Amino acid sequence: MLQSLLFALLLVAAFGLFIWQVRKIRANILVGRDRDMSGNAAERFQKTLLVAFGQQKMFKRMTPALLHLVVYVGFLVINIEVIEIVIDGLFGNIFGFHRSLKFLGPVYDVLMATNEILAALVIAAVAAFWWRRNSNPPLKRFSGPELRMWPKLDANIILYIEVALMLALFFMNTADLKLHELRGEDLPGTFPVSNLLVGLLPSAEGTLHVLERLGWWIHITGILLFLNYLPSSKHFHIIMAFPNVWYSRLVPQGQFSNVESITNEVKAMMDPSFVVPPAPTAPDGSALAPTPFGAKDVDDLPWTNLLNAYSCTECGRCTSVCPANLTGKLLSPRKIIMDTRDRMEEKYNSPLIFRPNVYGEEAKHEPITDLANATLLRGKVTPEELWACTTCNACVESCPVNINPLESIIEMRRFLVLEESAAPNSLNVMFSNIENNGAPWAFSPSDRFNWADDLFAAEKPAKTAVA
Repeated sequence: MLQSLLFALLLVAAFGLFIWQVRKIRANILVGRDRDMSGNAAERFQKTLLVAFGQQKMFKRMTPALLHLVVYVGFLVINIEVIEIVIDGLFGNIFGFHRSLKFLGPVYDVLMATNEILAALVIAAVAAFWWRRNSNPPLKRFSGPELRMWPKLDANIILYIEVALMLALFFMNTADLKLHELRGEDLPGTFPVSNLLVGLLPSAEGTLHVLERLGWWIHITGILLFLNYLPSSKHFHIIMAFPNVWYSRLVPQGQFSNVESITNEVKAMMDPSFVVPPAPTAPDGSALAPTPFGAKDVDDLPWTNLLNAYSCTECGRCTSVCPANLTGKLLSPRKIIMDTRDRMEEKYNSPLIFRPNVYGEEAKHEPITDLANATLLRGKVTPEELWACTTCNACVESCPVNINPLESIIEMRRFLVLEESAAPNSLNVMFSNIENNGAPWAFSPSDRFNWADDLFAAEKPAKTAVA
């Protein structure tokens, strides 16, 4: 009875704390500009099924895709046993039952065997992931100024926790299996891996019972602690990837959004009969503050871009295919997304475990010293990074959970141009030429076809000679 009570309190505390953290993250996301993402349910469902559940884009890199698939399937299947653990923990001691799903019969045998095989494969996959991240030197996409200190430690903590959870599962099953053998009883289920480990444990019933309970408590407590670690970790993508894919852009890649107020001005210039819609007002009828062009801080970005920031796996696929980054420029699409998430938590709500804004000594930007007046643009993301982008959409195409770093980059560049007139000189020359000449080049419109006249004059003597 005492164990059931303690377990119930643990569940309530763990889920209460998790919900409290998720509410803070939800509040962060909702500070973004409103954007209507309703409609197209069938297309969104198909995209979510293929990209989020089916991991379609992961299989562009076969080795990490297969390793990730093992961990992903293991996570889904092994969590079925977690249901059994919760039922046993709440009611097993009260009603005197053990292994509450054993009524499934042969299905339970298959489920337990699958759990153990997958748990062993998860340990092997995690070992491979650890080596890929920590080999000397590590894979290029696991390096960079934005992936040092806390992000690097966070990735390794996740791997260690996953191994510890799988070992606790084996510990619990092996002790339970040997305890039933000593009593001459059959333990429901099939345990191919634990059968191989039975000889490693002592033969005293009292000790085995303590070890089984210890493994049970470590396994379920570890899962609940891991649940509350997720909101502070990149591993939160195992939850956020699904809504992020659902709300991903359905327009063709590379299609930029227009500023409504500028669009209306152009329509009024081209069509005198066009009536410009009135500016929106507050509920009390008072005028609202003008909305800035583009984005200077996180609350200037659409809420979908902030959702992107909490869905990032920090895998580096975006940066590894970025032509600007590959040619040595400062831009890293992964850093743009991580900076957006860090800025949200710095300005608004941070999860229980604060995600330190530390990139290490090799960071290529100045640290923020005035938090009160800091912004995303220039506070974390420099104009040099933004103007290095070629808008090729390689980062968007490569992201396994449909994050769109390009949209955030374009919004911040839009602010630089329209609010600060801070475009590079080469672009300012182009803007001036378009305004004065109707083209990017410094030629009068009347001279635009001079090249054709020159070409005709050069070809005419040759044709005459042939004739």
